[in-house]
Amino acid sequence: MQLVNIGFGNLISAQRLVAAVAPDSAPIKRIIQEARERGLLIDASFGRKTRTVLIMDSDHVVLSSLTPAAIETRLRESEDSGQD
Repeated sequence: MQLVNIGFGNLISAQRLVAAVAPDSAPIKRIIQEARERGLLIDASFGRKTRTVLIMDSDHVVLSSLTPAAIETRLRESEDSGQD
C-alpha cells in the first residue's frame, strides 16, 4: 500500500484517492458541506487554509493545507519509490 503525506504527518492511501481538487468552486464547497453533514469529512489542514480537497473512493472527503501541485509531486515520488 502506497501512503502519501498530505501535510503535518497525515497520510492517505494513494490507491484510494479519486481526485485532488482546489476548494474554490461552488460544487466542491457543496461536496465539503455534504461530507460534513454525513460525518465523512476529515480535516487534516490543522486550522490552516484549505488548499486541496481530496476525494476518496470511500466517499470520505479530506481537507489539506498543501496545494494540489504539492500533493501531485508527493504522489509521483511515492509511485517512483514503490517501483524499486
